[in-house]
Amino acid sequence: MRKLALTDDILLSISEPARYIGGEVNSVLKEKDKVDIRFAMCFPDVYEIGMSHLGIKILYDMLNRREDVWCERVYSPWTDLDGIMRQRQIPLFALESQDPIRDFDFLGITLQYEMCYTNILQILDLSGIPFHAEDRTWDDPIVIGGGPCALNPEPIAPFFDMFYIGEGEVCYDRLLDTYKLCRAQNKTRREFLLAAAQIPGIYVPMFYDVTYREDGTIQSMKPNEPDVPETVKRVLWMDMTEAVYPDKPVVPFIKATQDKVTLEVMRGCIRGCRFCQAGMIYRPVREKDPKHLEKLADALLHNTGYEEITLSSLSTSDYRGVDELLNYLIEKHGKNGVNISLPSLRIDQFSLDVMSKVQDIKKSSLTFAPEAGSQRMRDVINKGLTEETILGGAELAFKGGWNKVKLYFMLGLPGENEDDVRGIAELSEKIAELYYDTVPKEERSGKCSVTASTSFFVPKPFTPFQWAKMDSADEFLHKAAIVNHAMKEMLNRKSLRYHWHESDVSVLEGIFARGDRRVADVIEKAYRKGSIYDAWNERFVLENWTSSFEECGVDPDFYVRRERPVDEILPWDFIDAGVTRSFLEREWANAKKGIVTPNCRERCSGCGMKKMGGGVCFEDQN
Repeated sequence: MRKLALTDDILLSISEPARYIGGEVNSVLKEKDKVDIRFAMCFPDVYEIGMSHLGIKILYDMLNRREDVWCERVYSPWTDLDGIMRQRQIPLFALESQDPIRDFDFLGITLQYEMCYTNILQILDLSGIPFHAEDRTWDDPIVIGGGPCALNPEPIAPFFDMFYIGEGEVCYDRLLDTYKLCRAQNKTRREFLLAAAQIPGIYVPMFYDVTYREDGTIQSMKPNEPDVPETVKRVLWMDMTEAVYPDKPVVPFIKATQDKVTLEVMRGCIRGCRFCQAGMIYRPVREKDPKHLEKLADALLHNTGYEEITLSSLSTSDYRGVDELLNYLIEKHGKNGVNISLPSLRIDQFSLDVMSKVQDIKKSSLTFAPEAGSQRMRDVINKGLTEETILGGAELAFKGGWNKVKLYFMLGLPGENEDDVRGIAELSEKIAELYYDTVPKEERSGKCSVTASTSFFVPKPFTPFQWAKMDSADEFLHKAAIVNHAMKEMLNRKSLRYHWHESDVSVLEGIFARGDRRVADVIEKAYRKGSIYDAWNERFVLENWTSSFEECGVDPDFYVRRERPVDEILPWDFIDAGVTRSFLEREWANAKKGIVTPNCRERCSGCGMKKMGGGVCFEDQN
């Protein structure tokens, strides 16, 4: 029987003690003496958020299929337990075995959003692992990072032994086999890292030297070992139907953020929105066979007991098997009370037919993402939506019985002016007005509710906007105030709601997204001042960051307040993410001219992903 790492008195004194005890349905237990490699998979945020992440579920299942590997889970302790662990010197532990993380061979940390960076240091600190890779020995786990933020790993490079650039299904087996061989041959830690650096998709920061120009820009980034590649190529798994996918995911004891069965139907997106990193780095679109998904859905629902299933992708309505799969799920499981959710639907493809198929969707509002308030800005960002299609989709929704709509926009987009900003309120008003014009009074289920939310634009690597400058925090708030005031001027203002994000957090996210190695000192300094859970508004302390930048002699404006010339060496230029630099430059130029680029199924844009040999690039070439 497992011995819990936390005593009863601790568990009774903290919030949500079920976060820390493990033992959930479908969690994997093995005998640690019968495996060669112990792998701790970490999501650097609270349990409820980490348990919702599909990527970790896939890797957990994939690694545990190996008899010689035991993969366990670990999450960031909330602040109440964090304090107790430091006071009582309790090391951070994995959920399954309750063993200290420092006893593991690997600590894999998924990097899903930049504002978790101080939590990475919390994980290392509580585990007793030195912050800097150069200070670690074989007594410490190999710390490996992966996920979308690994596409610019430089701001956190000193804290990691290596980064996995790409999709985990491709090279993890080779990496683990290399580790076993090196340990069997009594190789040094450095020798293992050198061998790992030659595996496709593996980036080992200590084997690369960065030099800077007098103006602070990067002069060069070169390997300091002869066998280390100058370019790290992102690895992709092309046959998604045959990809590893868990049919027995761990079921949490407490309600997770996404507390339902997740069925991934495809990877990638055909649309090419110029602000969207995921839409660029997950190219090309690779669909799963609907027949395979039907069997997988049956197994997932049976093995978890969930009563809701969500079809997951970047743009579910672009999945060509959606009708076939929906019909099967409704016929097979709808009668058993299973609800089906369809996130990532595009308003231009939304139809009464699809809406009427989905069970219980009227319990919630419909969510659409126009992203920009004016047609000019939607063309700049290549959203591919006209006002006509937006209003047409809203009209279909209202005729189908919905009266609540959520709209997502961004403020601070490149080239934005005050008319574009006011357009957010004006479009919201047009949608509310459409409801009252379209639905007869006697058929209304209540008054219309249109909620507009704005986030602040953050330029991301490997997008056409990677060269763009960001607004300042004050500029962001000024634009939010314009929208808020305009909302109150509208005729249907009682039907309108408006929310906006924290501007200071967005600016910091922008620094982390496009920063270089010099930012790492600032992150460490802010952590030592007490910063963790920066993604949580109630935990974010701006003063920790402003003072840390000043004390480290790093100018935050250098990373966010200037438009970068296209010939500047960017911190992530050593990575080949698939899409070519020439394509991104062309799209950046098209954005400035407001030229719309057709989606991948309408016309190939020559982004460079055809070299992968599959997916949407070859759909019509059989």
